[in-house]
Amino acid sequence: MESRRPSRALIVAAVLVLGIAAYYGIRALNANGGTELKASGTIETVTVNISPELSGRVVEVRVDEGQSVKTGDALLVLDGTLLQEQRKVAAAGLASAQAGSRTAGNALEIAKSQYQQALEGALVAGKATRLEDWFSKQQQQFDQPNWYFARSEQVQAVQAQIDAAKSAWEAAEAKLATVSESVGEADFLAAEQRVLAARVAYQVSKDVDERAQNSDDAKSPQGRYNKTHCGTDQGYVLADKKLINVYYGCTGDQYLTDVSQAQFEAAKAELTAAQQAYDALLNTKEAAAMLQARAEVQVAQEGYYAALDRYSALQIDDQAPSVTAAQGVVDQAETAYDQSQKAVAEAQANLDLLDAQLGKLTVYAPMEGVILTRSVEPGEYVQPGAAALTMGDIRQLTITVYVPEDRYGEIHLGQAASVKVDSFPEATFTAEVTHIADQAEFTPRNVQTAEGRSSTVYAIKLTVTDPEGRLKPGMPADVTFTR
Repeated sequence: MESRRPSRALIVAAVLVLGIAAYYGIRALNANGGTELKASGTIETVTVNISPELSGRVVEVRVDEGQSVKTGDALLVLDGTLLQEQRKVAAAGLASAQAGSRTAGNALEIAKSQYQQALEGALVAGKATRLEDWFSKQQQQFDQPNWYFARSEQVQAVQAQIDAAKSAWEAAEAKLATVSESVGEADFLAAEQRVLAARVAYQVSKDVDERAQNSDDAKSPQGRYNKTHCGTDQGYVLADKKLINVYYGCTGDQYLTDVSQAQFEAAKAELTAAQQAYDALLNTKEAAAMLQARAEVQVAQEGYYAALDRYSALQIDDQAPSVTAAQGVVDQAETAYDQSQKAVAEAQANLDLLDAQLGKLTVYAPMEGVILTRSVEPGEYVQPGAAALTMGDIRQLTITVYVPEDRYGEIHLGQAASVKVDSFPEATFTAEVTHIADQAEFTPRNVQTAEGRSSTVYAIKLTVTDPEGRLKPGMPADVTFTR
């Protein structure tokens, strides 16, 4: 007979059936015959990635993997050469700002002192006029006594009058400009300009001629003979007239006075002619309009200045111009001092920022724990947020185990359990259930039959107590739940 060997698929199916049967047989034996609920897992801890807040070159790493550290221990150090130089610049800027602030403070004190002096001087000067309205004779055109209105009210009224007078002045000038631009006033306007130019030329030539005629007061030896002897032979009968003039320098100076006199006479003649041309146009309506406009400008201008004079007369005591000016200096000094203080604060903030950055060059342990991984070495360049070290919090050890669905009802929050590890076979650690999963997981996951649902498990998380710190993350452990 020909022998047949079983197929490979048949062998795999048989092994799978035997494995499942063995699995459920063990589960049934544990359910029916055992009294304790046991499970296995691995010691876990809260892990923290240690990252620098600044980028830079690592100059020192002070821990190794597996090393225990305490809160605040230095873990690694970055190069701080550049920041230290920047701090020197910031410190110099702070010193400069502080010096400027002291100077501004001194200027403010001086301004305040000057203001006080100006105020005291104004009070003394205004003492005689402060009560002037009380004792001055009553003016008949006013119904109220002179003291009726306070100085502050009078100042306010005068200020309003100043504004009104200025507006009236501007309006008068605008009217004059309008009249001047009118075609009908063109001849009269030209006559006015001619008179004005002639008056200026007359005044200038007169001044020049008077200086030339008085040139005998000059310091030159010949100058004093200009008027006394030039053109005569008095006292010099034996000399020739021309000879005397030349000897004493009279000939050149005579030309000077002749020219200046001629220019003066010409300017005077032009002024007379311009005035006559102007007078000839005075009876025209254009002239009347121009004269009226000019008079209105002059009156409005004087009204403005009269109001200013009245305003100045009322400025006494603390409202005196000297006091007001001193107060303005004080205000400016206060502004400068405030700005200097802000400059000091800004410089201090820059220095504090660099100090804070320098403090970040050394990375410290945020908690007590153990170094799990070390990913950086001296000389390497690190970036902010990049994990240089990983450490675990040994104060918060946990273990996660899985229990079958048919034993799920035996677990509750706060339930105690004992933990044993291979590293310390004689030691027993205590644990407490802190989390029970609310969703089951299939084991294996492809079992979907009614019988297979009994293979689902629930994750149970326990917090392990280890006061002596013997347990380490990654140790395998067996958990026995206490009923």
